Amino acid sequence: MTMTAELPAEGKINPAVFDGLIYPRLGAPSPDILAGPMHGVDCGVVRVAPGRVMAMTADPFFIVPEYGWERAAWFAFHILASDITTTGLKPSHLAVDLNLPLSIKKEELELMWETVHRECLKYGVSVITGHTARYAGCNYPMVGGAVMTALGDEDKYVTTRMARPGDQVIVTKGAAVETCGLFAAACPKLVGAELGAADLRELEGMFYMMSTVEDALAAADGNARASGVTSMHDATECGIWGGLYEIARASGTGMAVDRGAILLEPAAARLCARFGIDPYAAISEGTLIITAGPGAAAGVLGRLAARGITASIIGEVTEQAGGIMVTEDGRQRALAHPVNDPFWPAFAAAMEREKAL
Repeated sequence: MTMTAELPAEGKINPAVFDGLIYPRLGAPSPDILAGPMHGVDCGVVRVAPGRVMAMTADPFFIVPEYGWERAAWFAFHILASDITTTGLKPSHLAVDLNLPLSIKKEELELMWETVHRECLKYGVSVITGHTARYAGCNYPMVGGAVMTALGDEDKYVTTRMARPGDQVIVTKGAAVETCGLFAAACPKLVGAELGAADLRELEGMFYMMSTVEDALAAADGNARASGVTSMHDATECGIWGGLYEIARASGTGMAVDRGAILLEPAAARLCARFGIDPYAAISEGTLIITAGPGAAAGVLGRLAARGITASIIGEVTEQAGGIMVTEDGRQRALAHPVNDPFWPAFAAAMEREKAL
């Protein structure tokens, strides 16, 4: 499959655009940058003192009022916190730029920010700077942007560049977690009509699964490298298939995985089938892909289980020459990056149908 170098209709740019347009233009070089921008690498890492590093991640501040203000703000915080904790370090500081629409009301902003404050207190995150204003032309869900950082020892962090052949590949929670959580939150009447009340309740329960913060902190156990974790990546845009591809590409390795070993909740499978979505290629914040060295996977699975987080071993990291291979129904095929996430067009269509009900 040849990836287009054109901009996508919606969602993240693909590797070809990143490599050709963004990557060659990264400003001034610095010897203190230990992990810089790269497609599939969610966090940068810079040395700030001998033996000490600061990891950073940036994302839109993503607020969807249809989720409810508390849920929307919880998700906005956890989008950032999920990325930063894939380094194995605990989040420390947050900077937020809020470019709010003119329609937002004081009580809505108050509930939104109170929720962000609550989550910051829970995880020990300090808000250090920002910008807050209302502007004409701004609209939901992209109401600004934010940067979250984490501080730690130079010998304890990991990035997706660090996976190595022989590592086992672990996936938490399963496929299409975010797809299901967002459909149920934003389109409850439609989902209920299409799948029934029981499935709707189950899918609604997946909303607060849309975070990998607890997954990553449990896997790293305070020192990712000492725990045998070599990389972590949350399966956001293009889901598990995109995440596996990005880890392999960033680390210069191959993959051999079994689709049948990936957890997929029955209600999630029914929703994806009904709305024409490939669950393995669909956005899935809340699903963490972990690579762990030989002998370390059992400990990772045990720590996840102790926090009530389901997970499964789905394959292993291989040499780059072997490619990224997926076994499906007894047959093996090469995995290419999905390029376009099937969630976005399906979700846009569903939102229109929800309004008509």
